[in-house]
Amino acid sequence: MLDLKRRIEIAKGKERAELVLKNLKIVNVFSHEIIEGDIAIEDGKIVAIGSYKGKEEIDGKGLYASPGLIDGHVHIESSLVTPGEFAKAVVPKGTTCIIADPHEIANVCGTSGIEYMLKASENLPLDVFLMFPSCVPATQFETSGAVLSDEDIKALIDNDRILGLGELMDYPSVISCNEKVLKKINAARGKIIDGHGPSIEDKELAAYVAAGVKTEHECSTTKELLDRLRLGMYILIREGSAARNLSELIKAVNPYNLRRCLFCTDDRHPEDIIKDGHINNNLKVAVKNGLDPISAIAMATLNAAECYDLKGKGAISIGYDADIVLFKDLESFEPIMVFKNGKLVAKDGRPLFDVKKVVDSSVLNRINIKDINEDMFRLKLKEDVANIIKLLPFSLVTKKVKKKVLLRDKEFRCEDNEGLLKLAVIERHKGTGNVGLGIVEGFGLKGGAIATTIAHDSHNLIIIGDNDRDMVTAALEIQRVKGGVTVVSKGEVLSTLPLPIAGLMSDDDIETVNQKLSEIIKIAYERLNVSRDFDPVMTLAFLALPVIPELKLTDMGLFNVINFTFEV
Repeated sequence: MLDLKRRIEIAKGKERAELVLKNLKIVNVFSHEIIEGDIAIEDGKIVAIGSYKGKEEIDGKGLYASPGLIDGHVHIESSLVTPGEFAKAVVPKGTTCIIADPHEIANVCGTSGIEYMLKASENLPLDVFLMFPSCVPATQFETSGAVLSDEDIKALIDNDRILGLGELMDYPSVISCNEKVLKKINAARGKIIDGHGPSIEDKELAAYVAAGVKTEHECSTTKELLDRLRLGMYILIREGSAARNLSELIKAVNPYNLRRCLFCTDDRHPEDIIKDGHINNNLKVAVKNGLDPISAIAMATLNAAECYDLKGKGAISIGYDADIVLFKDLESFEPIMVFKNGKLVAKDGRPLFDVKKVVDSSVLNRINIKDINEDMFRLKLKEDVANIIKLLPFSLVTKKVKKKVLLRDKEFRCEDNEGLLKLAVIERHKGTGNVGLGIVEGFGLKGGAIATTIAHDSHNLIIIGDNDRDMVTAALEIQRVKGGVTVVSKGEVLSTLPLPIAGLMSDDDIETVNQKLSEIIKIAYERLNVSRDFDPVMTLAFLALPVIPELKLTDMGLFNVINFTFEV
């Protein structure tokens, strides 16, 4: 710990600090102003601001100094890389702290997945805090790899890096006082609880907040935002890959409610991180939509730190951690240098650190499927009028439609039904043999199949194709690489992205992962003629999520999200 007398002497200017960042335009999130001066740093802490000399000095040459950026809610798994590789991608973008919800890997691996994420995120120049996933499994209408109870929460909740209970998606059970859910809330022992209830209103919303829910990142309208602010919730304004709510929600942010709003990415894919950035992209979009830069920076720093009670973070001020980003300007928010605990860890968009690969056998080899064959994909129907999953352009929402189909011996075949594809969800955790089969309209694929073990939220193996042979080939390829994404045509594997860590993450760097994923998407569009109204991989991954209307497919069958019933 920094000696008290030395700290005072440095602040008085009587002694030189270890490091002084000089000639900066310092963003003060407390006073809402920009102050020209130097930042004196000792033992990883800011000890003074003004005019100082250091044992080492770095000339900022008029750059803007901001506190390190904080992502209030993110699933690292959505980047398809490990926590270490994720850090190498986002730290150069100015992010020095994240609150991660390992909901995806927990649905595959249970507490082993959470412990892996804790271990793999140690000793990084990125503070990684976790929220304990509250909904594993996400629903009772699918087979997940694990079940987490209130006893599991109690076993880990006291870890200093676990800040509270993750997004409480099962809001109907909260409002109806389901005993199991209430036990989970009580197991959080007073720590913060994240919300996930965009459609709740009036007294049901009051009941949700009364249960202890303090944040919401699922707002898509200004009304939802204001309703929740009035009840004292924090609003995490999201700008992810699939859901981009910032441009709309920022309209309702004003000087009076600003301090209860912060930023998050939730799910951000490799290409978007590389191309557009991370939380610095939220800043750019917010300012472009009329928010003043200092307010935007406060939302990305101080507000997030206060929401999650992160002591010593969120400001450039005496006694705070020396987590500092030097921006070229307050429009593009292009980071020139990033400091973590007073150490230069990124410069000109490049990380200045390496990470160790963390190997944990408990999150590897998570594919348990037996006897893959064409019989698994035979879709028998009782009548020639079928329930169809109709895709909507640029949306995760689907429509349920009924359509007359041509059958051969009561079997549906794609080659007899132009524009209709077969969808399969194969249980891959416990070897149950469960296979859900359905029909999809609008995807546009011809002459092949696409498969992935990224299938929210239980992450079973999901495959879409127009012939059983290629669907089998795709399933066998996924089994071979122990999880991932693959594209197949005419019995040939055209490209595969292995994701051996829980079938969700690669241990390669994000540039390599993005290159391979981009290749798969290009093949899907150009060789398999997938409609450009849909992301071939992301759209497929969400067709198994039985909480987004209207019709979805799980390993248990075709599920009507409106009625919460399986279709016969």
